[in-house]
Amino acid sequence: MHAILTVAFPVFALIGIGWLGGRLRLLGENGTAALNGFVTWFALPAMLFAALAQVKLHEIVNLSFALVFGGSMLLTYLAGMLAARLVARAGLAHMSLHGLAAAFGNVGYMGIPLCIAAFGPQGALPATLAVVLGAAGLLTLALVVVEFGGDNPPASRAAALARVARSVGRSPIVQAVVLGMLVSAFAIPIAAPIQRFLDLLASAAGPCALFAIGHFLSDQGVPREWREVGWATFGKVVLQPAIALALLMVAPPMDDMWAKSALLLAALPSAANCFVLAKEYNRFVAGASATILLSTIASVFTVSALVVVLRIG
Repeated sequence: MHAILTVAFPVFALIGIGWLGGRLRLLGENGTAALNGFVTWFALPAMLFAALAQVKLHEIVNLSFALVFGGSMLLTYLAGMLAARLVARAGLAHMSLHGLAAAFGNVGYMGIPLCIAAFGPQGALPATLAVVLGAAGLLTLALVVVEFGGDNPPASRAAALARVARSVGRSPIVQAVVLGMLVSAFAIPIAAPIQRFLDLLASAAGPCALFAIGHFLSDQGVPREWREVGWATFGKVVLQPAIALALLMVAPPMDDMWAKSALLLAALPSAANCFVLAKEYNRFVAGASATILLSTIASVFTVSALVVVLRIG
């Protein structure tokens, strides 16, 4: 109970008041977009850059963690694609978006503050690596599969890949990660006023991101694609952490904090990016929205249970 109150309760309480604020329309019609914009373009990049710039690269490049967390994402994504094919006879683009909803967790908005709450400032390290693996790895793969399984004629495949590359390169999160790694690699000092500015901006990332999740969920309707949504939700909150646990047993040993973080991060609910991407390609839109909603509700119990089982807090 102490672990739940210390680690899990503040996280879900912030999501809860975000949901309440959204239902009461306290921030107006564009509140979710404004919150997401602030976190995505300012607060979260500042947090990631500051976290990377202040550590040695060897402290964050953890191959065992990458095998466990990255492997659990990839295998769950493939399982989600297969489920969409078997349940809905979906095409390749739809399969990819279903697999993404089942495997792409809310690491940036929810995982980073959760790991920091659980393990202190050092918790940002595994969460940051998880963001890199998700954004530069799984999200890019899913985009490529969607483009190749979409309506583009064969002659436009090269253009599709170029568009994906530009989209990834323009991501403020990817840019912050790259810049932070460069500053760390070349041991570039950061002036005290700039560091203080980054610290202030980064401190807003966690609370605002969690509030934004709740605000976003307040606008979501009742699920319509029940069978697909059920499989995607099961994949995200049950299958992925189970795969991570299995991989943890065969992966090379790692520090206790990194191992616990791999399991916690694998159990997070689906990220809002899944809905944004589904909306852009007009496939699995209602299903992605419902998966985010249901997996977030389910994660209240699964993440809280993990916090207790792992004796965190």
